[in-house]
Amino acid sequence: MTPTVNQSEIEKIVNSDHHDPFSVLGIHPVQVDGERGVSIRAFLPDAAEVSAVDSRACSERSESNEQNVYPLSRIHPDGFFEIFIEDREIFPYYFSVTIYDSEAKASHYKIHDPYSFLPVISEFDRHLFNEGNHLEIYEKLGAHVMDLNGIGGVHFAVWAPNAKRVSVIGDFNRWDGKRHQMRILGNSGVWEIFVPGLKEGEIYKFEIKTKGGHLLVKADPYAFYSEVRPKSASIVWDIDKYIWNDGEWMEKRDRTTPLDKPLTIYEVHLGSWARKVEENNRFLTYREIAHLLIDYVKDMGYTDIELMPVMEHPFDASWGYQVTGYFAPTSRFGTPEDFMYFVDYCHKQNIGVIVDWVPAHFPRDGHSLMRFDGTSLYEHEDPRKGEHPDWGTLIFNYGRNEVRNFLISNVLFWCRKYHLDGIRVDAVASMLYLDYSKRGGEWVPNIYGGRENLEAIDFIKKMNEVIHSRFPGIMTIAEESTAWGGVSRPTYTGGLGFTFKWNMGWMHDILQFFSKDSIYRKYHHNNLTFAMLYAFHENFILVISHDEVVHGKAALLSKMPGDFGQKFANIRLLLGYMYAQPGKKLLFMGGDMGQWNEWNHNSSLDWHLLQYEPHGKLQRFVKDLNHLYKSEPALWENDFNYTGFEWIDFSDWEGSVVSFIRKGKDPDNYLIFVFNFTPVHRFNYRIGVPSHCYYKEVLNSDSAIYYGSNMGNEGGKWSEQIPWHGKPCSLNLTIPPLSVVVFKPIR
Repeated sequence: MTPTVNQSEIEKIVNSDHHDPFSVLGIHPVQVDGERGVSIRAFLPDAAEVSAVDSRACSERSESNEQNVYPLSRIHPDGFFEIFIEDREIFPYYFSVTIYDSEAKASHYKIHDPYSFLPVISEFDRHLFNEGNHLEIYEKLGAHVMDLNGIGGVHFAVWAPNAKRVSVIGDFNRWDGKRHQMRILGNSGVWEIFVPGLKEGEIYKFEIKTKGGHLLVKADPYAFYSEVRPKSASIVWDIDKYIWNDGEWMEKRDRTTPLDKPLTIYEVHLGSWARKVEENNRFLTYREIAHLLIDYVKDMGYTDIELMPVMEHPFDASWGYQVTGYFAPTSRFGTPEDFMYFVDYCHKQNIGVIVDWVPAHFPRDGHSLMRFDGTSLYEHEDPRKGEHPDWGTLIFNYGRNEVRNFLISNVLFWCRKYHLDGIRVDAVASMLYLDYSKRGGEWVPNIYGGRENLEAIDFIKKMNEVIHSRFPGIMTIAEESTAWGGVSRPTYTGGLGFTFKWNMGWMHDILQFFSKDSIYRKYHHNNLTFAMLYAFHENFILVISHDEVVHGKAALLSKMPGDFGQKFANIRLLLGYMYAQPGKKLLFMGGDMGQWNEWNHNSSLDWHLLQYEPHGKLQRFVKDLNHLYKSEPALWENDFNYTGFEWIDFSDWEGSVVSFIRKGKDPDNYLIFVFNFTPVHRFNYRIGVPSHCYYKEVLNSDSAIYYGSNMGNEGGKWSEQIPWHGKPCSLNLTIPPLSVVVFKPIR
């Protein structure tokens, strides 16, 4: 037959060069020699014979009715078929295909034509995405199992505005980019295709032909699930089938604010908290670790866990901070439903779940976002804007609407689909400053000549506004290490809008102080007290994080000076000081049992240490500290107001002793803290107190139950009406060496 489409169009399809294959393939109204009808065209390289069957007029059983079967003619040797049908309008159909194997045996199969379906993504969806405001774009882009016109299959969509051609490839089409060439939707840059017959579990990627004719094979940026590394293909997955059981938790969470709640966070790397050593040191699955980890966390008295990134990443040693699959929980530990089960179990045990999120940069892996369509799509073209010299990664282009939409919809996705209670944003400082870790000439100033990344600042503010407006109980936490003002202040006051900020300065100062031999600590007394000058400028979380126990910095216990017993006394003193200070708390795993070795992402924590008395008793101290913290509103109720803290005496630098009061909103609800940062016993040490009553010793880190020397104040002390430190009364105390002693007034 004479083709109803010109030869150049056919050649573009055969050579997979067509920008809009839907304009050629499928069913189209045409006119031939004055006769109106339809033309059906198909590109099926393996087919020997192809017929179009009118599915409306002909069921499978009545296919032999020749009036409803239309054999297509091969008009190109590579497998381009066509038929012109006179006096017909567009009708639903499927193909009956005959193929021959190497032994010339014929086989037959039936398929619905992917090119017979109308677009799925609406013009309004595309408009919202292109202006950066489609907050559920993950429901449109990516791979979605669905029914169209009663036919089951998978809809694929991807943003690649500068591509010459995009195809979806997988086992279902022998990874051949010629077979499922996608349509471009207007000038949106979005490509899509519906492939009938596919189901959940299909493995796929996108093959992208660049303007220069190069072929790229990319994983889906919006994939919900991925192959286990080192494989990198995306997997079609329906993430809406899990039945949640945390409705009560979610309702209660969104009626409260984390600012006014106790918050003790246990920071965890899922791949190394515990492993199955006897099974080739394998990872625990999400479901296995849910019960072991969360039961431990609950028993220890923590309120929340913070997971180092669980988004898909290929390189174990990146600890998850070089993300390639922003919408996929890593397949190392199981399926998306398995991770949902993990979160659900946390909530059933009244444990909140915070996850680290990495919008600051992404890796250069070839299957990921780098030069996604042959151009710098997600990153900047100029390396002075687009590269992190320290990490060898690429910086997101926050000024591009679709990139901003990708990131904001991503954080909402985790909150909505996985019920997360908080997001800790990694490396915020690197986002705020154009010259972060760069020398002169390696960065480009903003339009005003400054070093601030204006697009990133705008992105951060919008992200926080959107999250807090849609999920009022969720916390956003900034890992921000500079003196940028208002990080945890509302955007309407000029702040960045985070709920909390990690107090990196406090962590640096306090660990530097504790690393000093006690004889030198009096010369570094300022490290203990300096943080109170700015303690209420932000909503701080005091942290001792994973960053401080890697890369030669030594484990927390190993940082402590002194002999064996003094090391344990020092770590108890350090943790006691952290819990006593204003601000929420975070402790990295292993620190609560005194691990000697630096954290190693390739092995389990040293749980065997708990069989030894010092480690078991340190763990008990942290457990008691957590439970004391939660039970005493004075320790968390007034964290971000100066009225919640009052120095008794910070001037005894010579003795390295400090004392202060923590107060709740009720002025009569307070605790007295006294710290001795030297191994010297302090007898008859007097401090001022607000009232005349009995002060019960509610915690003593030197107690024998914590592996201390068991010095103390016999359970408590009556105050004396002797004015001291500007207070009407005072306590005459015994302060054990390297200890924290806590008193509560009993009236």
